[in-house]
Amino acid sequence: MDRKECLDAAKQCVCSDRSQQYGSPAVNIKKIAELWTTYKGVEFSPKDVGVMMALLKIARISSGQSKDDNYIDACGYLSLSCELEPEDSTGTTSTIKI
Repeated sequence: MDRKECLDAAKQCVCSDRSQQYGSPAVNIKKIAELWTTYKGVEFSPKDVGVMMALLKIARISSGQSKDDNYIDACGYLSLSCELEPEDSTGTTSTIKI
C-alpha cells in the first residue's frame, strides 16, 4: 500500500457516513474522554483520545506484525484530533465538525 492508498482509505473511513454503525464520532470521542477521566482520575480531552488511539495503532505497528489497517486507522484518528479545536477560555472543549 502506498501513501496515497493509505490516505484515501483513511479518508473513506472518517468521511463516510459511519454514524449509522457507530454513532457520531464527536459523541463517541467525548464519551471515551469522560470514561478515561473517571477511570484514571486524570483529565482527558476528546483531542487526547484521538491522539492516544493513534498511539495504540503505532504500538501495534511497532510489534513487527503490523497490518495496513493500523496505518489507516492511525491516520483516521489523527485527522479527527486535528479537527478538534483547543479548549476555549471557559475550559469547554469543542466537538468535531462533522
